[in-house]
Amino acid sequence: MPSYELRWMFSVAAAKTMTEAPQDREAPARALVEAFGGTMQSYHFMLGEYDGVAICTFADNVAAAACSMRATTSGAFTRFETHPLLTPEEARAAMQMVKDRSHAYRSPAG
Repeated sequence: MPSYELRWMFSVAAAKTMTEAPQDREAPARALVEAFGGTMQSYHFMLGEYDGVAICTFADNVAAAACSMRATTSGAFTRFETHPLLTPEEARAAMQMVKDRSHAYRSPAG
């Protein structure tokens, strides 16, 4: 199954609630991913621009997008992103495809 990176920024209301009543957020996130047929490989809070990241697998882009839409519509996030990930083998295949194709992209600048 394809892998995806999910990353998010909690809304102010969600962050306030979690600091007033500390709670496990991994279990509800895992349940959400599983509701769309996915599996969660890892879940982390993080410092910086985003508040958290998870690596998940889903059957396809449709399932990943549906999970993302459900999370986004919950109101708990100011930003929720889903990014497909390539395996090293897929990346190497893409590199080989570039090498094998003679078409060159022509920039708008010339």
